[in-house]
Amino acid sequence: MDAGPTTRRSFLTTLGATAGLAGLAAQGGMLIRSCVPNVTYDPPSTVKVGPPESFADGLTFFPAQRLFIVRDSKAFRAVSAVCTHLGCTVHADVQEPADGKDAGARPTTQVQQFTCPCHGSRYRADGTNISGPAPRPLALYRLALAPDDGQIVVDLKAEVDRAFALTLP
Repeated sequence: MDAGPTTRRSFLTTLGATAGLAGLAAQGGMLIRSCVPNVTYDPPSTVKVGPPESFADGLTFFPAQRLFIVRDSKAFRAVSAVCTHLGCTVHADVQEPADGKDAGARPTTQVQQFTCPCHGSRYRADGTNISGPAPRPLALYRLALAPDDGQIVVDLKAEVDRAFALTLP
């Protein structure tokens, strides 16, 4: 077929079709972009919990993060308070050891465990599951010191093994 000179009608038809396709492409781009949120309402993955000297030996609970900070002298650990069975918040049970001491004497050690109020799962102080329907131990999170102000920072996305502890000099 012989391609003749471009007529005014064919030029306007091509221009109209191109403008229509460009408009559809722009609408499609806006539709896809509307599926991506501008703001995320997820909690931050790293949380500053305070300076090391503000923690007493034992447990400190942070309800907003569902987290326990365990201090044993100069060693710190972060234990999740979320039960691995159905996600309930576990409670800390501090029990005095029954070693036959005088009732007025202060015991030197405390036996700690975590208990889930929903279905009775029990965990040791290090987070390992003892009994109940919980399929795995409580999560332990990475701790670090913030370089700017020296506060303890918990990374709620970085799980660590049971041997991990932040030890301060």
